[in-house]
Amino acid sequence: MGLARLSSIEDGNDFSIEYASWLVEHPCALEKFEEMMKIAKGKKIVIFLDYDGTLSDIVPNPEEAFMTDKMRMVLGEVANRFPTAIISGRKRERVQDFVQLKNVYYAGSHGLDIEAPLDSTNSNEKDNKVVFYQPAIEFLPEKQKILNLLGERTKGIKGVNIEDNKFCISVHYRHVHTKDFGSVENIISAVLKEHPNFRVSTGIKVFEIGPNIVWNKGHALEYFLENLGFGNSDDVLPIYIGDDRTDEDAFKVLLKRGQGFPIVVTASPKDTKALYSLREPKEVMEFLLGLVA
Repeated sequence: MGLARLSSIEDGNDFSIEYASWLVEHPCALEKFEEMMKIAKGKKIVIFLDYDGTLSDIVPNPEEAFMTDKMRMVLGEVANRFPTAIISGRKRERVQDFVQLKNVYYAGSHGLDIEAPLDSTNSNEKDNKVVFYQPAIEFLPEKQKILNLLGERTKGIKGVNIEDNKFCISVHYRHVHTKDFGSVENIISAVLKEHPNFRVSTGIKVFEIGPNIVWNKGHALEYFLENLGFGNSDDVLPIYIGDDRTDEDAFKVLLKRGQGFPIVVTASPKDTKALYSLREPKEVMEFLLGLVA
């Protein structure tokens, strides 16, 4: 589908020389699908996915980031075939509400709230037990204090959307006026000076606040592999698909392991450790569909 895809992009006036050059280093996973599957032959595939911007489109209201019924159907088929986990910055229970699939494993709060298989290498067993791993459980009371402070201090700033993601806090500023952006930054900085056990990072139109511990989506990926029985396996092939800066930690883990395919979802050039790319959730769905075709 390579030439057809490039042609459609050019017709839509969103194909640039810069992006074409970037694709040389991060080729489209759909274009390279057959080549990737040759590498995967005989190996045990494990699927890891971000949620927002990967399984669902980025939308103005985070509470309306619904995945399509077709995506859910395809994801369910993939999870029936391969161990599949979603690692999101959102509250784990919220992602489960969006996805509505019981044969998928979930990690929320950027991997700080994990629902993982317990002593099993077969994630397709319907009665497979799960274990919850929460490495930052002791930070919950302080997180609540930070959440309350942010709510109080930003209530006069129009457009701020503060999302409680259990172990993390997302401060969305997509609808904040440019003149107020600095105020939001200053408030977050002041609050975290009062709570040095927490740190802030940036995502797509969002500030992510979480415990200042050594744990990220890459650690969550490793935890899943370990609990699936693939921790030291030479024949496992993890595939991680994500669109945000926090997914880069998982990409780095795959590169360090020398196993698997890190795939970034983006329609424009960006700095990334991913080896492959997809432009949007529709292409993610097409890639997943290819795995079960």
